[in-house]
Amino acid sequence: MNYETRMELDDAARRSDMLDDDAGRKRKMRIALGVAVVAIIVAAVMMSGGEAEAPFAGQDEGIVPAVTVFSPGAGTYAGIINATGTLAARREMPVGVVGEGGRVVSVPVEPGEWVAAGQVLAVIDRSVQEQQTASSAAQVEVSQADADLAQSNLDRALQLVDRGFVSQADIDRLIATRDAAVARVRVAEAQFAERQARNAQLNIVAPAAGLLLTRDVEPGQVVGGGSGVLFSIARGGEMELLAQIGETELGSIPVGATGQVVPVGTDQSFACQIWQKSPVIDEMTRQGTARCAMPFDPALRPGGFASIEINSGAVVAPRLPESAILSDDRGSYVYVVDSDNRVVRRPVELGMITDGGIIIASGLDGSERIVARAGGFLTEGETVRPVADGGADQGA
Repeated sequence: MNYETRMELDDAARRSDMLDDDAGRKRKMRIALGVAVVAIIVAAVMMSGGEAEAPFAGQDEGIVPAVTVFSPGAGTYAGIINATGTLAARREMPVGVVGEGGRVVSVPVEPGEWVAAGQVLAVIDRSVQEQQTASSAAQVEVSQADADLAQSNLDRALQLVDRGFVSQADIDRLIATRDAAVARVRVAEAQFAERQARNAQLNIVAPAAGLLLTRDVEPGQVVGGGSGVLFSIARGGEMELLAQIGETELGSIPVGATGQVVPVGTDQSFACQIWQKSPVIDEMTRQGTARCAMPFDPALRPGGFASIEINSGAVVAPRLPESAILSDDRGSYVYVVDSDNRVVRRPVELGMITDGGIIIASGLDGSERIVARAGGFLTEGETVRPVADGGADQGA
């Protein structure tokens, strides 16, 4: 190793020592600066008489979430319930074969026609039945002739009793013969009347006046007791709408409430009146049926679809936007901010749905501070900073 190499190594060692000294001085300066800052903070706290956490209160305040709240109050709202349903005959009468049936000769009516009570809907061939009726009528005459002969024989025998030509036993026998002949007359008359009644039931007739809805029989068809429904009649032409309504709203509709029905495919509106509410709620849809009666109109066709607006009366209650209402497996609820600015769960019962929000049937009186939105990000009991809907903070 030469002289120059040794000199370079010595210089490198000196530079390394100098760098170490500079780093040490900088560490000492940082430590001293930190101690000085802590001392200044402690002195400031002691002079102000506050607690050590006071300088960080602003940071804690920033952690408390701000939520928009509002007090809805209670308003008066017209009770309008919108629903849909199916048109039907209020009292539909199925008509079929009453008698023994037979071959249909003619059907003088068509669907859509008005029929009177007792009007013939279908004529059944009765050629065989008429012969049977004639036979029964003849049997009545034969029985009556036998009864007349028995009565004559008895009358003659009674005239001979006093002369001793006829015994009392013969008289008793003739009386019995006469009585049997009279009984046979009554039997023959009953059979004849039955035959006439059966013939009267051969034709299919309307049981009451109304609008003929359907006809399922044609001339030449053979019908009988198992032929089922051949005609259907809307008694008096009365119609109704079978409106499907949620169970909550169904309970708020009184029997006798009025509504307006608009059939699909028309712009006509028809007044109706609720006359019956279903006592059963469908387990799947949670809906019940309200039957709304109305008079006949050609635009009302059974089986058609229609919408209805039902007047359920005015209600006084709070109304909330949908954003304020939450639900889970325990039901519907809202979050209310109490006097300590803590979030409280409040169960509510929902009422009508309007264009401006949802009516609260029960659970609120309108004076509460209700979280307007983002309630799904809050937890019950959480402390919040309520901000009025207009933007101003609200205190406790």
